[in-house]
Amino acid sequence: MLPYGRQSVDESDIEAVTGVLRGDWLTTGPAVAAFEAELARWTGGVPCVSVTSGTAALHVAYAAAGVRAGDEVVTTPLTFVATAATAALLGAKVVFADVQPDTGNLDPDAVAALVTPRTRVITAVDYAGHPADHDELREVAGRAGALLVDDAAHAIGSSYKDRPVGCLADLTTFSFFPTKTVTTAEGGAVAVADPERLRRAARLRNHGLVRDSAEQRFPDEGGWHQEVHEFGLNYRLPDVLCALGISQLRRLDRFRARRAELVARYDALLRDVPGLTLPARRAYVRPSWHLYPVRVRDGRRREVYERMRAAGIGVQVNYLPAYWHPVFADLGYRRGLCPRAEAYYGEQLSLPLFPGLSDAEQDRVVETLAGILR
Repeated sequence: MLPYGRQSVDESDIEAVTGVLRGDWLTTGPAVAAFEAELARWTGGVPCVSVTSGTAALHVAYAAAGVRAGDEVVTTPLTFVATAATAALLGAKVVFADVQPDTGNLDPDAVAALVTPRTRVITAVDYAGHPADHDELREVAGRAGALLVDDAAHAIGSSYKDRPVGCLADLTTFSFFPTKTVTTAEGGAVAVADPERLRRAARLRNHGLVRDSAEQRFPDEGGWHQEVHEFGLNYRLPDVLCALGISQLRRLDRFRARRAELVARYDALLRDVPGLTLPARRAYVRPSWHLYPVRVRDGRRREVYERMRAAGIGVQVNYLPAYWHPVFADLGYRRGLCPRAEAYYGEQLSLPLFPGLSDAEQDRVVETLAGILR
């Protein structure tokens, strides 16, 4: 089965990991700080806190933003459920706003119609690696007195109006799952410009521990002393995985370039295939494509999905609208809430896209898909 996504691991990655395994530190050592510094090179210098997953990054970002029971978080339903679930876990009410019909990204006008005095955060998702319209969303957030969070799980290395993803929102989250552009096996990070929120994020990923005697309430206990001022969790990303991440980030330019080549080939080879809509791209963005999301029209998406997989090509669907999950249905959310997102989901199909995909393998994908649709 040709997968829709696959990690790109080479000998330099293996050497980086084994180097840590031969050293003194496996977790919370020098590789963590080095990885966070390397990642900040891709966020326009915005400092980063590494965590154990993209989901952990969202949880930490919302907590650092002060999300609590009674607050509202406005976000898109066209995303993996964690974007909404982590806000709900903190007691917030998740408000789903509809998407732009071509990019699948959060529609600023739809958000503006839904914000209230209780809106604490607006969370965009850079779907497939294409940045959302952050300037417009920033303006809506500013008028509402809300913070802007960017779920950039798909978009490391992308840019919007010549600014890198990571510096566009108040807090930005990344995922380093194996199918993403850069991997740490499992892992994630939060980029935070505000120093106090950055400090909170760093504490929250480490049980909420306060070790600086200048900030402790009982600093005279002794050199061993540490305090918890607010509850956190163990979301620490270990040295061994940060070493892999450092090695991967140093090849991010190559990963982006190969993904761009493959996207350009898909665009050219699929341009005239009937019943297919290719992904949109705004003139002012430079996507670091994580997915190649086509739209299969005329109600044929399920047929195409099943026949492609039967042919050994691992296409995928991204994503079931978040409020269609039973956990949200049980909270009273109903289908029909965001018709454009639901229409997008009804046609969406992700084709294989990863740096190791060969031209011959891509040709096979195209020929099989075109054969089915023709």
